[in-house]
Amino acid sequence: MKPEPGEFLSTLTPEEIEVVLASGRPRRWERGTTVMTEGDTSDWVLVLTAGRVKVSSHTSSGTEVVLAVRGPGGLLGEMSAIDGSPRSATVTALEPIAGVVIRDFTGFLQDHGRIAVLLLQLVTERLRDSDRKRIEYGAFDTTGRVATRLVELAERYGEKTAGGVRVALPLSQDELAGWTGASREAVSKALRTLRDRGLIETGRRRVVVHDMEALRRRAR
Repeated sequence: MKPEPGEFLSTLTPEEIEVVLASGRPRRWERGTTVMTEGDTSDWVLVLTAGRVKVSSHTSSGTEVVLAVRGPGGLLGEMSAIDGSPRSATVTALEPIAGVVIRDFTGFLQDHGRIAVLLLQLVTERLRDSDRKRIEYGAFDTTGRVATRLVELAERYGEKTAGGVRVALPLSQDELAGWTGASREAVSKALRTLRDRGLIETGRRRVVVHDMEALRRRAR
């Protein structure tokens, strides 16, 4: 298992990764399965070893807001496991996933100080990322926000091809809308705009980015 850049396990040494994975029990979930539920109280965390999940929450009106997409090497549920508060988000499998469930995570961190410090750095970065997204929502139009998310997906999951960078998109248009704070109709229009400019090509759960630099510029 190769951790994706930016995920928790990517910050650890190979020996530390072995320690983390050996401290829990392996589990698997099918695509569409709810792995964690917002509002639940539980003391375990999940370290993803295969597949991707979406982390989402719901507004008072019932609208789903996608907070993040996590892949292999990702750590989920750490905040509730540390402070004992209810889960702040729901985690859903976007494809078949596998991972290691670790209980008594605070005890594990007490025994592994360097890993605890690296986790603190990761949580801090996620808070900064949350702040950046809030700024985006206020400063960028829908097309800019969609372009930003597509750049992020291409950098994390993209595969170079003759036509550009191909991304096997794990999100539906509804989920992409939830990730950009826009309606499905607005996201569809934004994707059409980017296609018409020749920046991307879209298909069923996939996107090919033809001009990454131009897409980055549109994301600003």
